[in-house]
Amino acid sequence: MIDWKTINEEGLLAPTMAKDFPNLPVVKSEGYYYIGADGRKYLDFTSGIATENTGHRHPKVIAAIKDQVDQLVHGPIGIINYESIIQLAKKLKALLPDPLDCFFFGNSGAEAIEGAVKLARHVTKRHYVVSFLGGFHGRTMGALSLTTSKSKYRRHLPVGANMTYQLPYAQLTETPPGLDHDEYWSEQVEKDFERLFNHQVAPDEVAAVILEPVLGEGGYVIPPRAWLQKIREICDHHGILLIFDEVQTGFGRTGDWFAANRFGVTPDIMAIAKGIASGLPLSATVSSKELMEQWTVGSHSTTFGGNPVACAAACATIDVMKDEGLIENARRLGDYALSRLLALKEKHPSLGQVRGIGLMLGIEIIHPFTGKPNGEGLMKILENCLEKGVIFYLSGNQGEVIRMMPPLTIDKEHLDIGIALLDEALTEYEQEILPKETEQLI
Repeated sequence: MIDWKTINEEGLLAPTMAKDFPNLPVVKSEGYYYIGADGRKYLDFTSGIATENTGHRHPKVIAAIKDQVDQLVHGPIGIINYESIIQLAKKLKALLPDPLDCFFFGNSGAEAIEGAVKLARHVTKRHYVVSFLGGFHGRTMGALSLTTSKSKYRRHLPVGANMTYQLPYAQLTETPPGLDHDEYWSEQVEKDFERLFNHQVAPDEVAAVILEPVLGEGGYVIPPRAWLQKIREICDHHGILLIFDEVQTGFGRTGDWFAANRFGVTPDIMAIAKGIASGLPLSATVSSKELMEQWTVGSHSTTFGGNPVACAAACATIDVMKDEGLIENARRLGDYALSRLLALKEKHPSLGQVRGIGLMLGIEIIHPFTGKPNGEGLMKILENCLEKGVIFYLSGNQGEVIRMMPPLTIDKEHLDIGIALLDEALTEYEQEILPKETEQLI
C-alpha cells in the first residue's frame, strides 16, 4: 500500500507535474465523484479539467473501452487501419461546421496545436503566427510560443524565436462606459491588426491567427461575437488561416458541440482534445480535405495518435452526449448555475465578476476593500471547499478566477449542492478576513 503522507517526500514525481491543487489521493471515481484514499466522496466540479464531460467512468464508455481492448489495443495508424478511427472521423465530421472534414489524430491538446500551426505554415508558405494575450495553447515549445496566460510558463525559454506576435484579447470589463461591447471591440481589434501590420509584420507573411474562442486557463473570458467575426473578416482579407483552439471549449462545454457554433464563426483549422474521449488521451487537428491534402505525406506523423482504444472511447462519448442530451443540459444548467452565482455575488464582497457560457463558469475572487484580484484568497476558498467535499480549480493570470466545470451529466440537485458548499466556503473565508482588513483601515 502507498503511504500517501510521505509519497511526495520520496521525490518520484517531478514537482512541476505532481504538485498542483488539491493533490488529493484518490482510489476511485464514479459519476460526479472522486472517492478519496480517506474514504470520503468529493463532488468533482473540475471534470478532470474539462475532460470527463460524460462524468467519471460512464458505463457506456467503459463498455466500449473493454470491448476494444479485447480486439485491438494499438495501431499505429498508417502501418495498419482499423474501424474505431474511421468511425470516429465520420462522427466528428457530422458534428463540425463545414468545411472541417479531415482529421489528424494525436494524443493531447498541445499536439493538436503543434499540428495546426505546422499545417498553416506548410500550406501558406508563411512563417509568422499571431495569438492573443491571456491565451493558453500548451507548454510544448511550439505551443508555448503562443501561450501568454502566465509569464512563468515562458521563463528561461527562448520561445517563438521572434516568430509570433500577440494582440490584446477582448475583455468586456474594459469596454468604456456607455459604449456597445460589439462595436467597441470590433473597432479595437481592427486597429490592433492595422498597427501590427504597419509596424511589426506584413500581413502577407502571417500564416495564421490562433485564439481560444473563450479563454480557458486565462480566466474563462468570453469575448463579444462581433470581435471574433471581425478577426475572421481580417483573416479572409489577407489570406491568413484562422485557427480555433477548442481544446477546452469543445464537446459541449459551452452549450454547443463547439464554441465556433455558438459564435457563428468557422475557423480554417481547429484543435480539439480534452472532452473528446472521456479521459483517454486523444486529440485532433481538424481542417478541410483541401488543406490537409497539401500537407506533404510523412512531414507530420504519429505512433500513438488515434489509438484504437481511445477512438472507441471517443465514439462512445459522442453517442452518450447525443443519447442523454448533454449539449442541451450544459446550456440549460449553465444558465441556471450562472444565475445562482450572480446571486452569490450580491451576497459576498469577495466576489468580483462572474461569467459563464454553458457549463464553463468563471468566478473572480477580489480583495473586498480594494477590488483587486486575489489569488491568495482564492486558494483559501478552494481549500475550504475541499474540506466540505467539493473540488473547484483555479485560472486567471494571477490565479484569481475559480474555474467551475462540472461534468455535462450534472443534475440540478448536485449543482445546487456544489454551489451551496461554495457559498459556505466564501462565508467562512470572509468571516476570517473581513475583520482583519477592517482593522488595517482603522
